[in-house]
Amino acid sequence: MNWNGEDLDLDAYLARIGFAGDAKPDLETLRALHRAHLASIPFENLEIMLGRLVYLDPAALQAKLVQQRRGGYCYEQNLLFAAALERIGYSVKGLGARVRVGATELRAITHMLTRVTVEDGQEWLCDVGFGAQGLREPIPLRDGIEVRQGPWTFGLVSEAGGVLVLRSLRPGGWEEIYAFTLEERYPVDYVVMNHYTSTHPRSAFTHRPVVQRAAVDTQRSLIGMRLSIEHPDGTRDERDVQEGELLDLLAREFGIELSAEDAVRLIRMCGAGA
Repeated sequence: MNWNGEDLDLDAYLARIGFAGDAKPDLETLRALHRAHLASIPFENLEIMLGRLVYLDPAALQAKLVQQRRGGYCYEQNLLFAAALERIGYSVKGLGARVRVGATELRAITHMLTRVTVEDGQEWLCDVGFGAQGLREPIPLRDGIEVRQGPWTFGLVSEAGGVLVLRSLRPGGWEEIYAFTLEERYPVDYVVMNHYTSTHPRSAFTHRPVVQRAAVDTQRSLIGMRLSIEHPDGTRDERDVQEGELLDLLAREFGIELSAEDAVRLIRMCGAGA
């Protein structure tokens, strides 16, 4: 076993995401788990903003994302999801991607995603850890595929050197999300990526809060103190968030409730321009 599925409290995880069906390693269950995870566990980097390390061991992931009902970013989300899938009986392989959203130059491989095989042998790209712009459901791991997921459309195209690019169809055309190969990655690889992402001064996650949720019909993001709600037609509602409303907004829009001590610390950091 690669993903510590044997250490996962599967019943607690399934209860956390509101999954009440028969968990078996088929495509229907995979889709349902993917949707339920995204609907229940938000994307967030608040531990970094609170000055704490991000731990990826099974006990830490379960304590934070399941028991404390917090969120996390790609490594936390996808490692927990991989453990659950492995425990249920899926074959799961880790992958690494270079994020292309907003990129003006080549970025390092810092994003985690997974390659999942269902009982009939088909392979699917799963990713519950990209945030608001990511997949809502698994997508067939096949060049040229285009899949509509509610009001959103995603596709995969190949490039030279065995590179696959995940794209999203927007009102202005296709936009690239990230690029990856099928080179297998292991938990230890994500420990290294996580160290850079959570500590390096050039990381996008060490300077300001990033909180996101991929809802059925919206993409919700809090970047710094700016709230954005994007709709499938490309329209966007944006506004600045005041310090006094931050905690209520986190709970209402993203389902994140902080302790009183963490709340005070986060507000102080945001007020200082974090």
